[in-house]
Amino acid sequence: MTTLAGVHATEVPLTQSLPPADADQRRAIAPVIAYPPETLPVPDRALHARARAAARKLSEVTVPAREGASFRVPAGGFFRISCPEGAQVGDLNLFNADDPSERFYSGKTRALHGTHLRVGQRMWSSFPSLRPMATLHADTLAWYGTDPHGGRVHDVIGTRCDPYTHWLLSGGAQYHHCCHSNLTRALEQAGVAGAEGLVHDVLNVFMCTGFTPDTGQYFMKASPVRAGDYLEFFAEIPLLGVLSACPGGDCGAEHSSDSVPCHPLRVEVWETPAEILAGWTPPAPNGYDQSHGR
Repeated sequence: MTTLAGVHATEVPLTQSLPPADADQRRAIAPVIAYPPETLPVPDRALHARARAAARKLSEVTVPAREGASFRVPAGGFFRISCPEGAQVGDLNLFNADDPSERFYSGKTRALHGTHLRVGQRMWSSFPSLRPMATLHADTLAWYGTDPHGGRVHDVIGTRCDPYTHWLLSGGAQYHHCCHSNLTRALEQAGVAGAEGLVHDVLNVFMCTGFTPDTGQYFMKASPVRAGDYLEFFAEIPLLGVLSACPGGDCGAEHSSDSVPCHPLRVEVWETPAEILAGWTPPAPNGYDQSHGR
């Protein structure tokens, strides 16, 4: 049924969108942290420090500008991602090296730790394992904190630049160096079947991001990363990593571009001697019984 004003009788009256008398009190209700972190297992930072001091370099990989590459890290080892030449952000995927179906879960990592990863926090794996994959051990950009725009570095907000969204926003252009494509090719080259279906939302290494206060839109700005800066992680389980040197360079202007300046990234891997890790074991998969109440 339609009224004389052309409004369906079943529609909610427009007046109900007006603020109620207690609107300010409703907005003033204090927030509650959805996933309090106090009961999470605590990383053994002292063990990590001993292990890092004794670790021996195992390998090094250069990720060319606008391309991707893979690397492997033994459990109990370390990997470092650095900018050897100039400001450059990267998109990181992690997999269980023995079972690539277990992969980094950026959404749960964000829920447990916040929008941007900090030293001592962890990259968590997907269901049903949901366990630590890597712990952030060192960060030369830890000084950056939160800038006046609300920007921070190393986010688990953004998905990854991809050719499908690029096609939508560009009016149909085909671009093959988006991070999604770079990660897909790198994973294929590492010998993993069905690579594109396994590529997942990323840790945006060195990227400076946040949300606009008025519209809540995801923003990026020029990364503060300098040549020589790095992130270093302790591998909680055996890892296969794939890293893309984003075609947006420092992401200060645009991404998915062949015109902005871009630089390579470097990944270095260290192995920890077994005697240093005596008594340590990789975290077990999550203990939920997976019955789902059936």
